[in-house]
Amino acid sequence: MSEPLLIKRYASRRLYNTETSDYVTLEDIAGFIREGRDVQIVDLKSGDDLTRQYLLQIIAEHESKGESVLPISVLNDLVRTYSTQATSVVPDFLASSFEMLREGQSKMMENMNASPMANMPGFEAMKAGQEAFMQAMTGGMTAWGGAGSPAADDPAPASEEKEDLDEIKRQLAAMQEKLAKM
Repeated sequence: MSEPLLIKRYASRRLYNTETSDYVTLEDIAGFIREGRDVQIVDLKSGDDLTRQYLLQIIAEHESKGESVLPISVLNDLVRTYSTQATSVVPDFLASSFEMLREGQSKMMENMNASPMANMPGFEAMKAGQEAFMQAMTGGMTAWGGAGSPAADDPAPASEEKEDLDEIKRQLAAMQEKLAKM
């Protein structure tokens, strides 16, 4: 694994990318992370690590734009953990949960390709739906269709994306119902 991209914050609060020797925005930093790059943001003068503060700011900006990922109940629970003994357990739990999600989706896709369901009518559409779901969940960083894959490089118009998303949701609900019956 490569070292994190070092971003220095100057007294003027401008953020400086040490690799490319230019200034960057929070959106640029979010882009680096979506591409799979870890970042470290440090204050130039004090050397303090500001990464957590800036990552939380990126999340807050996305949430305020209506790009909500975190349900209110989860946000409430996170706030509660800051005032309880759970603060020592929650970070490990969240990290493990996200890792399990990534691994589970990856294994599911592998199993789908090897299962007898692969010959079922509509299987390819269902598989495409799962791949799109994982790309949305991981920002395109997946083993089967990450950034740079044909699917990621061929953006659909907004109306087609909405129709595709609705179809994916329908297929996912149908698949969950079938799995529940098994």
